[in-house]
Amino acid sequence: MTEPLGAGLDEPPDRHGAFPRLDDEQRARLRVVGDVRAVESGEVLFQEGDAGYDFFAIESGAVVMVQGHGRENRVIAVHGRHRFLGEINLMTGSPAYLTAVVRDAGEVIQLTAARLRALLAEDEELSNVILRAFISRRSILIDIGAGARVVGSRYSLDTRRVREFFTRNRMPYQWLDVEDDEEAETLLRALGIDAAETPLVIAGRGVLRNPTNAQIGALLGLGSRGAPPAMCDLVIVGAGPAGLAAALYGASEGLDTQVIDAVAFGGQASTSARIENYLGFPTGISGSELAERATLQARRLGARMVVPAEAVGTSSEHGHHAIELADGSVVNGRTVIVATGAQYRKLDLPELERYEGVGVYYAATQAEARLCAGDPVLIVGGGNSAGQAAMFLSRHAASCHLMIRGDDLAKSMSRYLIDELDGRPQVQLHTNREIVELKGEQALEAVTVEDTRTGEREELEIRALFVFIGASPHTDWLRGHVAMDEHCFLLVGPDVPDEHLAAHAGERPFFLETSLPGVFAVGDVHSGSIKRVASAVGEGSMAVRLVHQRLAG
Repeated sequence: MTEPLGAGLDEPPDRHGAFPRLDDEQRARLRVVGDVRAVESGEVLFQEGDAGYDFFAIESGAVVMVQGHGRENRVIAVHGRHRFLGEINLMTGSPAYLTAVVRDAGEVIQLTAARLRALLAEDEELSNVILRAFISRRSILIDIGAGARVVGSRYSLDTRRVREFFTRNRMPYQWLDVEDDEEAETLLRALGIDAAETPLVIAGRGVLRNPTNAQIGALLGLGSRGAPPAMCDLVIVGAGPAGLAAALYGASEGLDTQVIDAVAFGGQASTSARIENYLGFPTGISGSELAERATLQARRLGARMVVPAEAVGTSSEHGHHAIELADGSVVNGRTVIVATGAQYRKLDLPELERYEGVGVYYAATQAEARLCAGDPVLIVGGGNSAGQAAMFLSRHAASCHLMIRGDDLAKSMSRYLIDELDGRPQVQLHTNREIVELKGEQALEAVTVEDTRTGEREELEIRALFVFIGASPHTDWLRGHVAMDEHCFLLVGPDVPDEHLAAHAGERPFFLETSLPGVFAVGDVHSGSIKRVASAVGEGSMAVRLVHQRLAG
């Protein structure tokens, strides 16, 4: 007789609220809206690739979560009595990453995803327990490399793009490198695919060869389903903290709200390893987790979220605004909030692009930490992002160097971060230094550094270089339509020059409103912004109030 999957395995402990047990009262509330039924050993409750699968709470028996059911049968977790199944994709409608197989016969409470979402919108206590578990489980899947499989070469620019898309969107995946992974070679041979056709993305029942980000997003069910209405009340371009805050308040206040972003929800903030000074999180929170929580909240309140969707142009007529997207489609809105943020500035170095993704990085997330674990790393920059990266990477790297062109971190970094860095002996500060050359055959191996005062040069053995030297705004798609400063940041409110007020019929624009009535700018994209997560969130929520005033007018 064949033993069931996961035979002899215990349930995991409930760390960080990932595997809580529901009490009698909570299960009673689920039974009111769900169906109680018996399940038999070996029964499959849902499979990898199933979109909109049901929610199950276990009254008795046990269920095993399996990756590659029927193939490698990798057991990820065992859920027993009074626990429940699922993770974030149950809330977003994305396909399941794992298969749920009954190990021990028993009884379950079954709810459709729609019923679950409706219940959680009304039941705060149950919502807190279930959503906390879903978010923690997503983090576990990412850490253990469950989910979709990405096959490619670490030296390929397209492979780097695909992996970055997965990471930025917090989608768990297993990485198989064709350069040195026998499993990758075996898989390609079994599929009859040549290494030149990689990167390969395998998820559920789908296989994509060198896909675009849009194709990956479609396969994994990112974003809202269905076409937007002919005219939205509010279109938000950019889904960083400012855009997500605007989405949350716009949807909650009854505006038909559509959010689009070219890459991922969370923006630049989602790449921050730790945000220590955000109100309400005394122990800090990672940028990716903050973005994930905000995205779930905005969705729950009714905002439509679409990614990837890149704005490439705009036009306005009779008080309505059309946003042209890279795929040729158009999103129309009565008002627009621009929250496109800024893009990372790059070092002016020869052959920089050759090392991007194979030694040069512009974010310090868990993915990059795994790539450079045990290696010497160098962070360039003197702002808070650089300081946070140094604190985070110093826990994973063999050594951690922090380099600035000036002579004093206090000119650009928060005091609390400077104090933490002073207490971290793994971090070595280099002042009055700049990089003049990158070295390495296939990947970064060393950098040449010059003293800006004496001109003296030295070589440092460095396997990973992290660049945090500021940013420039994503406003090319708005050129010629709204007033900008000399650096192409958008001018808003009292900063809009008189010569650009023709569209306002001589009146002053609202605070955060651009030279074009009904188009607002929030967060890092506008001139004079504070460059803090808290201020971006505040502006996003404030702009919605101004949108109401503009619509009323």
